Amino acid sequence: MAQAANPARTVILTVDDDPGVSRAVARDLRRRYGETYRIMRAESAESALDTLRELKLRGDVVAVILADYRMPHMNGIEFLEQGLDIYPGARRVLLTAYSDTDAAIDAINIVDLDYYLLKPWDPPEEKLYPILDDLLETWRASDHRPVPITKVVGHRWSSRSWKVREFLACNQVPYRWYSADEPEGRRLLVAAEQNGERLPLVITPDGTVLVEPDDPELAARVGLATTPAADFYDLVVIGGGPAGLGAAVYGASEGLRTVLVERSGTGGQAGQSSRIENYLGFPDGVSGAQLTDRARRQAAKFGAEILTAREVTGLEINGASRTIRFSDGSTIAAHSVILATGVTYRQLEAPGVARLTGSGIYYGSALTEAAACQGQDVYIVGGANSAGQAAVYLARRAKSVTLLVRGTSLSATMSHYLIQQIEDTPDITVRTRTVVETARGPDHLEQLTLRDASAGHTELVDAQMMFVFIGAAPMTDWLEGTVLRDSRGFIMAGPDLTSDGHPPAGWELDRPPYHLETNIPGVFVAGDVRAESAKRVASAVGEGAMAVMLVHRYLDQS
Repeated sequence: MAQAANPARTVILTVDDDPGVSRAVARDLRRRYGETYRIMRAESAESALDTLRELKLRGDVVAVILADYRMPHMNGIEFLEQGLDIYPGARRVLLTAYSDTDAAIDAINIVDLDYYLLKPWDPPEEKLYPILDDLLETWRASDHRPVPITKVVGHRWSSRSWKVREFLACNQVPYRWYSADEPEGRRLLVAAEQNGERLPLVITPDGTVLVEPDDPELAARVGLATTPAADFYDLVVIGGGPAGLGAAVYGASEGLRTVLVERSGTGGQAGQSSRIENYLGFPDGVSGAQLTDRARRQAAKFGAEILTAREVTGLEINGASRTIRFSDGSTIAAHSVILATGVTYRQLEAPGVARLTGSGIYYGSALTEAAACQGQDVYIVGGANSAGQAAVYLARRAKSVTLLVRGTSLSATMSHYLIQQIEDTPDITVRTRTVVETARGPDHLEQLTLRDASAGHTELVDAQMMFVFIGAAPMTDWLEGTVLRDSRGFIMAGPDLTSDGHPPAGWELDRPPYHLETNIPGVFVAGDVRAESAKRVASAVGEGAMAVMLVHRYLDQS
């Protein structure tokens, strides 16, 4: 574990599995920076991550992290990637031998590496201190204030407790979870003058106590914007997944007054992915949470307004204005609208599943619930990429992971690179032609009945955790009577509206609809909610950018 020191000072953390090297790095750092910074060291990546988490919970600040590349169990790049989630503002340095410089260069893309330092670094006055001086100066010039922590007290098997944690995680709100049955959780309940009958309990960083908060109340209290700053915009983007975030970035960066409206949390299904490995520019993959956080900050940097926990229930056409109606009856209007509402996971229709959802059965949520899978036998339902990514990720912690696939193989629905990873992971078992017939448990999942569709026989298995990824359905019922959709509810646009050579009914313009334009002029669609879309992160981002280009064309001709 890292060495302790004066908690009032900012931390420089170094990690190296060689005790001699670890001591030498810390010695040289103390000689130069010991009077101003708290120098801490760790001799394993796991120990260093524990230290970072402890510092984060205490509200301490970390300025620089130095990590050796060659460490057992978790190399320096993997460690810095996880450390990035805890302290995104810390400067990152990789200690490496000359033979590992290619890996160090790759790390620039993976973890936004600030510098790689060749060993040995003697003399430090020439090879170490000038580099650290520059990094510390850069760090001091940035916003490195500690992020306050929200506390959540609840029951592990409570559906609403799970939803609150999921909401906070999706919106990149730092929080710490306390079980109501454990000492610290009970102490927080006593401090809040609650008996634990109404949970979850949320304590905001300023000490405000929220009892069983709904999403809008929670969003407002943890600092998320829920109220629009204006009544009229150039562009309203509905949906905060990759397509919506892409549209917000390009719309705001090109001078459009842009507001993005999200029902729950930015990122969509992609934001819940443990690792996206086929996205351009990230050869070693990037987590959905990291990609979402960067995109959200990028949109905000360009001036896009982001509203969270606002449910859109209607779209009205009022001359040249497009009016968006919210569930509370309020409205905003704009010259143009981009529909990027994405899709939601289809529900598994089997007895017991609905009752136990959030209590051992989860749709997505592999990242949020990963810690609870330690040493468990985990079941994953589905055969597409999201299921494969979850299986590979959870296999790091779980005792075993069983992938339940309705089809005869994975090849028709899953990318080849994921199939290879699954085949190379001994703790993952794939059961094809297998479906869940029932889920059982008094207050949380305890058993599953599985049916072999080929042989017809059933099997009762013990199970505490099941994750469901069985396809997606669009959330477009609120567009009934306005925007044309196909038989499955996906939004039709562009050439799909003029397949018979005629414009859609009610179309009054001399031109046909643009490529991503719906049957309502000035209302565009992007991403997974579009009929016949590619259902990939890269294509969704691309469509968001393309939709903004078409918005400009529409506004220029209006």
